[in-house]
Amino acid sequence: MDPFNRRDFLRTAALAGAMAPAAVQAAQAAPQTAPVGLDADGVRWLDTVPPAAHEGQTFGLPWPRGTQKAKASFTLSSSDGQIVPVQTWPLAYWPDGSLKWTGHAIPADAGRTPFLKVTPGKPVAPTGAVSVRETPDAVEIVAGEQSWLIPRKGPVVIARATVAGRETLRDVCLVALTQDKPDFDDGPVTETRFEGEVTSLVVEQKGPVRAVVKLEGKHCQGDRAWLPFTLRLYVYAGARSLRIMHSFVFDGDENRDFIRGLGLVGKAPLTDALYDRHVRFSGEGDGVWGEGIRPLTGLRRDPGKAWRDAQVAGQKTPGLEGMAPTVSKRLDLIPAWGDFTLSQPNSDGFSIKKRTKAGHGWIDAVTSGRATGLGYIGGASGGVAFALTDFWKRCPTRLDIRHAQTDAAEFTVWLWSPDAPAMDLRFYHDGLGMTDHAAEREGLEITYEDYEKNWGRPLGIARTNEITLWALPTTPSRQDFAAMAGRLRETPRLVATPARLKAAQVFGLWSPVDRSTPTRRVIEDQNDGLLAFYMKDVEQRRWYGFWNHGDVMHTYDSDRHVWRYDIGGFAWANSELSPDLWLWLSFVRSGRADVFRLAEAMTRHTGEVDVCHLGPYKGLGTRHGVQHWADSSKQPRVSNAAYRRYYYYLTADERVGDLMHDLVGSDESLTRVDISRKLPGAPQSRPEGAVDMGFGTSWSALAAAWLTEWERTGDKRWRDRITAGMDSIAAMKQQWFAGGADFDLKTGKFLGKGETVSVSHLNAVFGAVETHAELFQLIEDHPAYRNAWLDYCQFYNAPDAEFRAKTGAPAKGRNLKEGHSRLTAYAAVQRKDPALAQRAWQEFFSGDAGLGIGAVATERRIDGPAVIEPIIEIPRVSTNASSQWGLAAIQNLALVGDALEAARANLPAPKARGQDLGKDTF
Repeated sequence: MDPFNRRDFLRTAALAGAMAPAAVQAAQAAPQTAPVGLDADGVRWLDTVPPAAHEGQTFGLPWPRGTQKAKASFTLSSSDGQIVPVQTWPLAYWPDGSLKWTGHAIPADAGRTPFLKVTPGKPVAPTGAVSVRETPDAVEIVAGEQSWLIPRKGPVVIARATVAGRETLRDVCLVALTQDKPDFDDGPVTETRFEGEVTSLVVEQKGPVRAVVKLEGKHCQGDRAWLPFTLRLYVYAGARSLRIMHSFVFDGDENRDFIRGLGLVGKAPLTDALYDRHVRFSGEGDGVWGEGIRPLTGLRRDPGKAWRDAQVAGQKTPGLEGMAPTVSKRLDLIPAWGDFTLSQPNSDGFSIKKRTKAGHGWIDAVTSGRATGLGYIGGASGGVAFALTDFWKRCPTRLDIRHAQTDAAEFTVWLWSPDAPAMDLRFYHDGLGMTDHAAEREGLEITYEDYEKNWGRPLGIARTNEITLWALPTTPSRQDFAAMAGRLRETPRLVATPARLKAAQVFGLWSPVDRSTPTRRVIEDQNDGLLAFYMKDVEQRRWYGFWNHGDVMHTYDSDRHVWRYDIGGFAWANSELSPDLWLWLSFVRSGRADVFRLAEAMTRHTGEVDVCHLGPYKGLGTRHGVQHWADSSKQPRVSNAAYRRYYYYLTADERVGDLMHDLVGSDESLTRVDISRKLPGAPQSRPEGAVDMGFGTSWSALAAAWLTEWERTGDKRWRDRITAGMDSIAAMKQQWFAGGADFDLKTGKFLGKGETVSVSHLNAVFGAVETHAELFQLIEDHPAYRNAWLDYCQFYNAPDAEFRAKTGAPAKGRNLKEGHSRLTAYAAVQRKDPALAQRAWQEFFSGDAGLGIGAVATERRIDGPAVIEPIIEIPRVSTNASSQWGLAAIQNLALVGDALEAARANLPAPKARGQDLGKDTF
């Protein structure tokens, strides 16, 4: 090892290790590469170890261009040589019509070996195949001994479920409770109960491995119908459950529509004796709270050990015959407990209480930490389990059981708990006197909030939650119940290996994790350290809750030792500068389960909560702010399909597919939202049918939606819309350096000559780099536009003289040098220019307006009265800088990684935000 490596890079690593907390040290000590499969065809379990059981699996798999015909069929084999039943459908196509992505489903408990392999061939049918029977009034899904009846219209979502002919569940409905004021401080409160009303049903898949049914409707009461919902019901062969993806959109008046409760309610018919009926709730870890409806334990008189043991275990007791008469003749004097509630008001504590029936007092049973969100009501002859995924993370939540002492218990899964204060979505301040654009720009100067009256409404925001129902033939044992809860906490999932993703050449610019040289190791360690820091901060800052879960904060306040949660545009990140892309590329190159789950939660959040799904801003996302919906800047850069593509293709998730499809016409919303309206000198009018559109923040985001729609459908009009924009940009004098122009909605072309240079550091950092990398894979016959993009990549970070020589304009507006180093690297590869590769690394290590190597080593512990509780912080961290540094690190390594070691001798000493590590540390 040469002296440079030993003296410099090892010292940098040692410094980082000495200063980093345990979470970061663990990340740095992780294996150099994650398991990626036996070969490039590999599909593996996300957590690397096959699960003991699962309720059915769906995953996406990419194919190299030209290798599989559009109507190809596939078979699936496990690493032990077994053929696994599989159902397959197309997700996306290459331009030549060959398959690019396929979706695959396997039955419950199938494929539990370390690796699986999909190959062309005839699939085998599963035992107990799923089938769908359609009538004019309903759809019945049959899977083995189970049957689920789903009406086409009306208030009932699931009419009944049977197991071996016995009705186990019935009358599943949606409910929303509202009040007209947030609380009684504002006067008398009027409460209203709305019931879900299904208006349409579509069967999307009919088996044999899985069936999918999509329901749509609204919540109704009297003449009012609101809160539109979409439900997808999934049933897999061999599964005991039905999975529900529940999505709703807020379309009310936030000043009078305060949601008090939002949930799903159903009934469980009961025929067992009261002492043979059981209730179960999952707690933390393997914890299970379980009791009988009429308890036989703890009595003054003993019914007998067999009876006590059976009830505790959830089994049928020997019955009255043989029970100690001192108990059997007094059973009616033992209270029967009919009502149970598990309430999770916050992310750190839940409670369970019970009562005999309505009109009588509640008795506290237990208080603990974080409930998994699984409940059960039933008896020895069958019952219903019900669960909400991410239960404590989506607080306030609740599970209810009512009337368990009658012939039909009622259960409710509350997405928003009635225990909690009513959902208050009102804007958080009164406008502070900002009544015109000049005043609003002043507000932006001080709090970084882009405020405008009535533009910060929650109209059109959405949320998706996952509910699971099990129709069970008997009460599950405590061990089985704990295992069910464990699969909710870390859902078993099959994923394509990084090797397979790379071999298929999907997802653009990335390469597998590689620590083969000292310099690479330093970069990889910092990326892992940053990921570990955000995972830790999700927990220590409690970034949980119904609307918040999945997002992270924007910028840190090192004086208060908190993120700037209450300071205008510095609060929630809302995808600003693409943290979604950083997380997903970190996953696809490593295969890490913890990174996947962090990215999954962000995708669920940012695609739903941060986007307007109806109303005047439909299809546009909301800029970062104190409330996710509150900033008045509504732009395509946030609703960006580039942020959703990864999750959709990796998981074949239909809801995310819907979200991307809904974006293809969102450019029309720009007729109502002039993004540049507040800028001094903004034009007062535009050509008819034209809107203002930036090339990066708007058009590239829209192009990601059009690209995805083209891939998914093969409809070339979306390709043509992209190329119309490309050609019109290429025809401009300043091309990409013009920054943006009027855009003709009908033709998809930009208007004007583009003679003025207008460079923004934001133009390329909202998915433009990643989207262009994929577009140029698919669209090869537009060389003028390719050169225009490469010029932008080459000259954005160029020295001032070179920039002026290229554009004829001063080098202004060029921030984020670190993040834009990946543009330089892309130009270096495409133009085969080694000097640009060297320059890319110089830019990356400059630390200018970014993060810098060594940032993770500045982590420190703060405790005592300076903080409410001890925390670990990076004093000058921002999600903007972390995301762009991470993306530049990943993409530079993929593009010009081979030039890194040769470039190191000419690199200056690196800088970290707020810290100069010194020349000797590098």
